Amino acid sequence: MAIFSSSSSEPSETGTRAWILHGLVVGSAVAAGVAGGYAALRWFGKFRSRVVGIIPARFNSSRFQGKPLVPILGKPMIQRTWERAKLASSLEHVVVATDDEKIAECCRGFGADVIMTSESCQNGTERCCEALQKLKRNYDIVVNIQGDEPLIEPEIIDGVVQALQRAPDAVFSTAVTSLKPEDGPDPNRVKCIVDKFGYAIYFSRGLIPYNKSGKVNPQFPYLLHLGIQSYDSKFLRIYRQLPPTPLQLEEDLEQLKVLENGYKMKVIKVQHDARGVDTPEDVEKIETLMRRKNIMVIIPHICLRQAANHLAAMSFRTAGLSGDMSLVSLAT
Repeated sequence: MAIFSSSSSEPSETGTRAWILHGLVVGSAVAAGVAGGYAALRWFGKFRSRVVGIIPARFNSSRFQGKPLVPILGKPMIQRTWERAKLASSLEHVVVATDDEKIAECCRGFGADVIMTSESCQNGTERCCEALQKLKRNYDIVVNIQGDEPLIEPEIIDGVVQALQRAPDAVFSTAVTSLKPEDGPDPNRVKCIVDKFGYAIYFSRGLIPYNKSGKVNPQFPYLLHLGIQSYDSKFLRIYRQLPPTPLQLEEDLEQLKVLENGYKMKVIKVQHDARGVDTPEDVEKIETLMRRKNIMVIIPHICLRQAANHLAAMSFRTAGLSGDMSLVSLAT
């Protein structure tokens, strides 16, 4: 898969769309050669055409409890993610899958459809699988949209869907972007390596590839995995039945179970200023970025109540969160 570069630190919407299109053209040409037996009708979108977006959300996160309800400039993070997902043209339906009533109440308050799932789900993929089984309609592709990516771009969602539609030999697709050298040692920033055809080789919390010097090479195009991923719905039903694999358990990365079982995963590279929320400290960083991009603050009352209760129950010391508490009390 081609590696792109850009001098812009804040990509425009047009630039993002161009990167995704270029990556899809390269990847599609390869997939066409590998799976040339597929009819042209499938190539132009009839194949795997019914798509649902699922946002898995749980309250009891080991690194950041109650993360989906934390306010991001006045809106719960789960709402910001849902609003971005709704803009994706490839999704027929967007739902939130959760095992927590507080999250469910908040999501229903801003208009989201909610599927209640069991507490036994080990990761977001398993939660998507259970939600898919409870949906009343059959879908060909399920997009797992991470709830801690409140700035996910709709074009990226559409890109991973198209990548899976155009790679019939793959059961999974995802996206990567350029890794900043300073993020190399951060285990919360998952790295990825791909083959020359745009299929994933490996994912790791450590720096990959790792050179003999033991230092980050500022000239190497390291790849950062973005949380967005899509699955063939038939494979998703198989996924939960597969036992955990050694690499998956060691790295705590669910996508490694796919690779360890020999399935193919298509990867597209996009230009994206990745800002996920993994820890309370990340909230202030993403709010700073949103202020710079002039994103408006709109606060639904029911979610304000949930967010205020959440913050009252937890003693975050992050400066950005303290500011949000003031904002919540003023808006109420």
